[in-house]
Amino acid sequence: MSDYFTRDQAESLIPRITPVLREIQRLRRAQVVHDEAVAADRAKVLGNGHMPPEKLREHQQGSAAAEQRIARLVRAISELGILVKDLDTGLVDFPTLRDDHEVYLCWLLGEPHIAWWHEIEAGFAGRQPLEDLE
Repeated sequence: MSDYFTRDQAESLIPRITPVLREIQRLRRAQVVHDEAVAADRAKVLGNGHMPPEKLREHQQGSAAAEQRIARLVRAISELGILVKDLDTGLVDFPTLRDDHEVYLCWLLGEPHIAWWHEIEAGFAGRQPLEDLE
């Protein structure tokens, strides 16, 4: 695949990456639950020292497993040339060219199609309607 996407090329990948991004969101929620449990478990150990270490270890392993799976899924998307910007919201950018300089087509999981772009430095806050790019 080229280093840059047209809108049509980027949109053709949305059905392929949507389930992957949803799985990343599910794993992130599970990871947060494990991380919160790890923090609570550590507080218990510091407070009274009576929590079994295997419970803490289970939560640590659950968090690490989710993190590893997320990393593999993000890598799979990145190998397509897509930039994953926010795991929790499913925000991705597709590099494209505008007047011979790189900008990003910006898509957020759940949007029906790619309708936004932004300068590389501007990020999500600098999104502009795609009509301005064409």
